[in-house]
This record gives sequence, C-alpha cells and structure tokens, in this order.
Amino acid sequence: MNLSERIRQLRQQKGLSQENMADGLGLSTSAYGDIERGRTEPPLSRLESVAALLEVPLPTLLGLENASLSETEWLRRDNEALRHENARLHQEIGQWKSKFHEWVRTEIARKAERERIGF
Repeated sequence: MNLSERIRQLRQQKGLSQENMADGLGLSTSAYGDIERGRTEPPLSRLESVAALLEVPLPTLLGLENASLSETEWLRRDNEALRHENARLHQEIGQWKSKFHEWVRTEIARKAERERIGF
C-alpha cells in the first residue's frame, strides 16, 4: 500500500471526510484530494500534520511501523539536508541572475557607446 492509499484508509477508519482533513490542514479540498490521489508529494511537515489529525504516529503513516527510530530520524535529517541544499541552490540561482542582468546592462551600454561614436 502506498502513502496516498494509507492516508485515505486511515482517514476513512477515523470517519473523517476529505473536507475535515482539508480544514484541519489549512488546505483546499482539491489540494487535499491531490494528496490522497498521489498527485502531490507532501513535505515532511505536512505529513506530520496529517499524522496528528489522524492520531497515528508518523512512522505508521509512512508505512514504517517496523522501522527503528534511527531510520525515522535519518529520513528527517535527509529531508532537512535537502531543504538546506534547495535554499543554497535558490540563492546561487539568484546570484547568477544578478550577474546575467549586469552583463546585459553592460552590453547594452557598450552597444550604445559604439553607436554614439559611429563604430
């Protein structure tokens, strides 16, 4: 059973509707439905909220009932490392954009100067 199926099954066992879950998570019903249909892969923080609403431990929600705490902690740390890498890459992209914009401005100024002097 995959994550989306497990979430749906646990929700139904609790007698909750998709609307109840969406309200509890601060999502639209369609956004929550996308989670249950497997169209959206929610971040760990959202999965923690889903587990809390369903009153199940996060490892149960993830299908890791037999996983040791170290495996769960490993997943949490890996997720955190990926978040930091994502932030670093966004910052690097911003720096490259700035350099590119500066280069374009310089080239425009050079072209205007060449045209001014008749080159």
